[in-house]
Amino acid sequence: MLEVGKKAPAFTLYDQNGVKHSLKDYLGKKVILYFYPKDNTSGCTKQACGFKDIYPQIQEKGAVVLGVSKDSTKSHKKFEENYDLPFTLLSDEDTKVIQKYDAWKEKSMYGRKYMGIERSTYLIDEKGIIIKTYQKVKPSDNPSDVAKDL
Repeated sequence: MLEVGKKAPAFTLYDQNGVKHSLKDYLGKKVILYFYPKDNTSGCTKQACGFKDIYPQIQEKGAVVLGVSKDSTKSHKKFEENYDLPFTLLSDEDTKVIQKYDAWKEKSMYGRKYMGIERSTYLIDEKGIIIKTYQKVKPSDNPSDVAKDL
């Protein structure tokens, strides 16, 4: 797990519109960087729609939301359109950034072990420093929990 008080790992990824984003692009704003397993699944939809519902309050506090999964930019575009998401979804198909943020974990389903994304969120300040981490988050609670800490 990344430590609070440390510089957030740098990254450059493409969003649902094919636009390149780097963490340094957001210096001067707080960043809610959340990692989720898969577009258009029930838990991930709950979490994304939770962020959508409070997005005006997030913006008022000078923050942005960046969602990251290993889905393609095309998949992200469909997810954004299906739920009218007002924030950026970043594609990390090779999981390099997901691994840098310690969100790539061994998981288990029906006794089968596999590697996948553990739902986690980082609150990063205006200088690129991690100010709060949220691990193994509940999709329905995560957006409001983060908003309280902004």
